[in-house]
Amino acid sequence: MQTIEQYLPQHPFFGGLDASTIELLAGCAVNVHFHPQDYLFHESGPADTFYVVRRGRVSLEVSSPAGPRVVDVAQEDDVVGWSWLVPPYRWMFDAKATSEVSAVAFDATCLRAKSEADPAVGYALLQRVAQVMLHRLQSARIRLMDVYGGNDD
Repeated sequence: MQTIEQYLPQHPFFGGLDASTIELLAGCAVNVHFHPQDYLFHESGPADTFYVVRRGRVSLEVSSPAGPRVVDVAQEDDVVGWSWLVPPYRWMFDAKATSEVSAVAFDATCLRAKSEADPAVGYALLQRVAQVMLHRLQSARIRLMDVYGGNDD
């Protein structure tokens, strides 16, 4: 298995970042593993981690009176979690492993500190996280259209 420092430059989320920035970010990261049905995080809990999925599938869900509703699914090479970047740093969803999951977990406090210390790093992360947010919003929109699109009421 590749080290985090070897893996990050090859990942699309980190594309275009120089070697010193990759090294800086890798200093905030560890490899983690989840079993099926394990939660990476829970809605409203403290958003203290950012994940890059190396292998497996993660279901992003919201609570509803009828039970959990899947908003999106993340899999290999997807990133999970942007709430670590936006105060009040609380998760907006549940994230649950639906298979064996290997991921790189970044400590949010570490990332925020490095972003504050070097605004160029912070801006680069913000640009990339904004793309993730856009993808999640587009996925939610499509799912809503599937649920409500056939209704003429």
